Amino acid sequence: METALIIYLLAINVATYITMGHDKKKARNREYRISEQTLWLLAFFGGATGGYVGMKHYRHKTKHVSFKRGFPILMIIQVAMVAYWFLK
Repeated sequence: METALIIYLLAINVATYITMGHDKKKARNREYRISEQTLWLLAFFGGATGGYVGMKHYRHKTKHVSFKRGFPILMIIQVAMVAYWFLK
C-alpha cells in the first residue's frame, strides 16, 4: 500500500509541476489558459508540493495571494499527513 501511495504522490506532484509550466507558457503566448480551479484540484489531491515548486520555478501565480499562501499551507498539511501515515 505504501508503494502505491508513493507512486501516486510522485505522479500527481510531477503532473502539477508540469501543468504550472504549461499554464505559464500559455499565459506568455496569450492562449487559452488552464483554470485556477484545475490547478487547485491538482494541488488538493496531493500535488501541492509540485504546484508550489512549479510556481516558484516558473514564477507563475506568485502575485496571487491565494496561491502564494494557500499552496504552502496545503503542502505542509499534505506532508504532515504522509508523515503520519508512514510513522503510524
